[in-house]
Amino acid sequence: MKDRDISAAMTILGEAVRKWQTPAVTIVSQRGGDPFKVLISCILSLRTQDRTTGPASERLFALADTPAKMVELPAEVIEHAIYPVGFYHQKALQIREICRLLNERYNGQVPDELDELLKFKGVGRKTANLTITLGFGKPGICVDTHVHRICNRWGYVCTRTPEETEFALRAKLPSEYWLVINDLLVTFGQNQCHPVSPRCSSCPLAHLCERRGVTRSR
Repeated sequence: MKDRDISAAMTILGEAVRKWQTPAVTIVSQRGGDPFKVLISCILSLRTQDRTTGPASERLFALADTPAKMVELPAEVIEHAIYPVGFYHQKALQIREICRLLNERYNGQVPDELDELLKFKGVGRKTANLTITLGFGKPGICVDTHVHRICNRWGYVCTRTPEETEFALRAKLPSEYWLVINDLLVTFGQNQCHPVSPRCSSCPLAHLCERRGVTRSR
């Protein structure tokens, strides 16, 4: 994909994804835009499918929707609420620790700076960027496996890791697409541009995609 084609690709994707389910963390952000809920939902979503993340987030926030309330819950109660998300035992402990630090160091408020969010154990660049973009509406580029895979498959970037992809996109992706690229490519990756055997024959971006690394498709 040529640099000049990215605007056309984003426009096409914006129309195409309307027929598919919105990512779970985005749905959470649309219900009030609470950065705390975005942060916690993103943690729950790691190594977990959206159909599990959404209900788990709802069960947990029904019990505690602020850091102050969350630290009052025993880890076992959090585990029970979020099961069966991936690594639910570790995530329950991580959530309580994050909430403890939010209460002690940030007056119960989620910081809106990337470097501050990265200080929390278990919060990587994907989670931090998603919290900033969905929770605060601030510029950031959230790169998960879908964004990394698809941007390389298109030929828009040539990188080895999601972190490299983030910095490559920061250097070349027009700023108007920073906040939306994750939602678009996660939805697109879950439904059309699969890791193995993507649906290239029905892809609305087939004419722009270089199909790098694709050995088998449908």
